[in-house]
Amino acid sequence: MVKNELSETKLTLPQVKKILEAIGEENLDQFQRRTLDYVNKFSKVDAETAEKLLKKLVAEFGLDEAEAVQIVNCMPETVDELRIFLAGGRKIIETAKLEAIIALLNESRTVKAS
Repeated sequence: MVKNELSETKLTLPQVKKILEAIGEENLDQFQRRTLDYVNKFSKVDAETAEKLLKKLVAEFGLDEAEAVQIVNCMPETVDELRIFLAGGRKIIETAKLEAIIALLNESRTVKAS
């Protein structure tokens, strides 16, 4: 019996948008077009910015990739909003670190999704 190895990659909404746009809207099926419409409406930064934020959140702040993806997708504006994404975590994150994450998101917020 042959085993197929699958891998899973978590993507932010801007990354999904970039992939679907690369395929070309004329080549997308109905589900993919709906997905493209969704990511166009809800992407808050461009794909490059999203990838940089994702890497920084994981490397510098020690967040799980899944937590980082959700934070980039929603781009919380306050520490209280940010805590919602980290509430299920098994670790307590200092307020200063949360404020630094918000500052990082605020720097990136000026780059609008195209």
